[in-house]
Amino acid sequence: MTERKISVVINTYNAERTLAKVLETVKGFDECVVCDMESTDGTLAVASEYGCKIVTFPKADHKSAEPARTFAIQSASSPWVLVVDADELVTPQLREYLYKRIAEPDCPAGLYIPRKNYFMERLFDYPDYQLRFFIKEGTEWPPYVHTFPKVNGPLGHLPKERDELAFIHLADDTISMRLRKTDLYTDNEVEKRSGKRVTPVDLVVSPLWRFIRSYFFKGGIRRGMAGFINAVLYSFYKFVTLAKIIEHQRRNDIRKR
Repeated sequence: MTERKISVVINTYNAERTLAKVLETVKGFDECVVCDMESTDGTLAVASEYGCKIVTFPKADHKSAEPARTFAIQSASSPWVLVVDADELVTPQLREYLYKRIAEPDCPAGLYIPRKNYFMERLFDYPDYQLRFFIKEGTEWPPYVHTFPKVNGPLGHLPKERDELAFIHLADDTISMRLRKTDLYTDNEVEKRSGKRVTPVDLVVSPLWRFIRSYFFKGGIRRGMAGFINAVLYSFYKFVTLAKIIEHQRRNDIRKR
């Protein structure tokens, strides 16, 4: 029988502003591992104050936490791992649910957890499922932004109707922050999709479809102007990703001549 202990794993880089709030919500777990990517602010001091196990992953030129995820997970001591971002809160109900679930014989090897996201002070994209709870053994996380871990076993979902079990995302991004993240994260998207060939039709249809999905199918239309702006920014993210892929491929084609 797998030991019923859970380690919380948090990847950090200059997370001083929100980390203490997050750590307050995970004190009831068996262990908290902070995997830091060479922060230059007070992140490590906060982690030390809360008695976290601290490990370091070189920042190098990494633009997201994903390259450090597998290392962070394998640094945990417990057989079960809950991955929490440095700006996400864990509810007491979620903690209680996870401990009860791993005591049940039919518990999956991994669980998708819903997350509450906010933009312009409005809730968006709920349940925004994230695969963040799983057995440590055999789990690997691809080193690319916006990816899920590869878990060795069956997966399940927490019920979206029980919104008290959801992560609470503290980030309420401004438009400027979203634009900075778009430039940063799309660089990593290019690495992930470098083999994809993009056509002029893709450049029009894919961003348009993303806008339609966000605004109409995911309920952005019910959130007024904030919903429209959010859908446009999602569409823009897709456009920038595809445009950067074209740019990358053209540079490679020129070098090969």
